[in-house]
Amino acid sequence: MEGETFLWLIRHAPVDGVTGTIHAADAPADLGGRAQLEALRQRLPRDAASYASPSRRTVETACALGLEPLQVGEFSEQNFGDWTGRRHDELAATGGEAYARFWSDPARGRPPGGESFEDQVARVRLGLSRIDTGSATLVVHSGTIRAALCIALDLTPQAALRFAIDPLSLTRIDRLATGWRVVSVNQRTI
Repeated sequence: MEGETFLWLIRHAPVDGVTGTIHAADAPADLGGRAQLEALRQRLPRDAASYASPSRRTVETACALGLEPLQVGEFSEQNFGDWTGRRHDELAATGGEAYARFWSDPARGRPPGGESFEDQVARVRLGLSRIDTGSATLVVHSGTIRAALCIALDLTPQAALRFAIDPLSLTRIDRLATGWRVVSVNQRTI
């Protein structure tokens, strides 16, 4: 793809649900941080293309930011399969060998019925390749942002999992004719 693409990647607002849960796609966003949402909105480019994962929390966050995103399945969070909807502490106590094995190699490990982070990186790479030149905002998940950073920095998936990506944080990367540039990672607005 010719030309330059400037990406504003926003992690969705916190989930309005039980902490420590592997949330399903229909988990709602907690949009109570109005000042933080407004400060973030002020930092976004005007007239940029807008994208979001099809998850409820990302779409709700995008709308709270005044965006009308195109929903892109490739930007969904990692699929945790049979573990979706369950709490990590419960899985640690009852998940047996499969749960322990997953966390011994989280980049390549696959939850039962789910996908690995490596799979997510490949999916996000496809989604990013479909974004046209110019400015674009993406309201997505922490795993999606880590995957984009993995691609931009040519990291191993294992190394990309080291990034901390907070709710309502902003990460900026650019796809240039000469390669990728990382402008900022996990910026907080307040």
